[in-house]
Amino acid sequence: MTRTPSRQRGVALLTVLLLVAVMGVLVMATLDDVRFGLRRAGNVQALEQAQWHARGVAALARSQVEAMQRRDPGVTLLDGNWEDVPRPLPLPGEEGGLAVVRVTDGGNCFNLNSVVEGAPGQWQYNATGARQYQALLEALGVDDARARSLADALVDWIDSDASPRPMGAEDSAYQAADPARRTSGTLLAEPSELRAIAGYDAALYARLRPWACALPDDRLSPLNVNTLRPDDAPLLTMLTLGALPPAHARSVISARPPGGWRDNAVFWSLPALAAANAPAPVIGQTALRTRYFGLDVRVSLGEAEAVLTETFEVADDGRTHLLAHRWTLEE
Repeated sequence: MTRTPSRQRGVALLTVLLLVAVMGVLVMATLDDVRFGLRRAGNVQALEQAQWHARGVAALARSQVEAMQRRDPGVTLLDGNWEDVPRPLPLPGEEGGLAVVRVTDGGNCFNLNSVVEGAPGQWQYNATGARQYQALLEALGVDDARARSLADALVDWIDSDASPRPMGAEDSAYQAADPARRTSGTLLAEPSELRAIAGYDAALYARLRPWACALPDDRLSPLNVNTLRPDDAPLLTMLTLGALPPAHARSVISARPPGGWRDNAVFWSLPALAAANAPAPVIGQTALRTRYFGLDVRVSLGEAEAVLTETFEVADDGRTHLLAHRWTLEE
């Protein structure tokens, strides 16, 4: 019988040891993949469960808004302290989750799309909306020249023509920028689009954002004078095209009767507003009832968190219609 040389036995042993080591590494890698897959599946399941809770809380909040509107169809008041107040809601189940819901008056803001009027493909300059926008910017501390430039740039971004406003910017200006881009030629879907427009830097956007919104049409901002708060004084300054300074606007809001204004004419007959001599489109712009609402739902469920923001409309028939649905904070 031939004996295997010791050198060959050593090579065979090393080969076996190498195979065992490789197999061990492969097994550990496989186990890591399995553990990662299980953890990822668990995270996905937890996130989906948190999102389902957020949907349910949002539906509950919309139904509560519908009920509030039905109780007094003619007006929307701040009674019940519902506006912009976080409401915690414990969630059912063993996870011990918590939802925090916040409802806001989604129409008490400047509608950025009101600087134009018309129809898709035919958007053109709206003098009243643009003047109101300039008045808001000036009330927020922007100088007159820059306010006119920002308003013209916004009009040019939305309107359907290729002719720049006196202080605006059309495609030729944006195509030379880095990165190159074009104007949208349509209504804004989100206020965050302002950051793509010439002249809008981060500091200005942060200053303007609490007062601006992008409603789904070109109507002048439909302010509900019954839900304005004293801190909303710049919106009344905007409404009156700058004729009513913020300090006087604050006084007007603070003087609102306990049951709110029940007649638009009574509101405009106030001495400070009568002196503003607002044009007819502006007088018809104010409302006693809120039509648009904002909704913010934040759910914490174990280690999973979900954020849901919505914009919805309550029509004249009292039913809600969802306009925007986001799984992020509205910027």
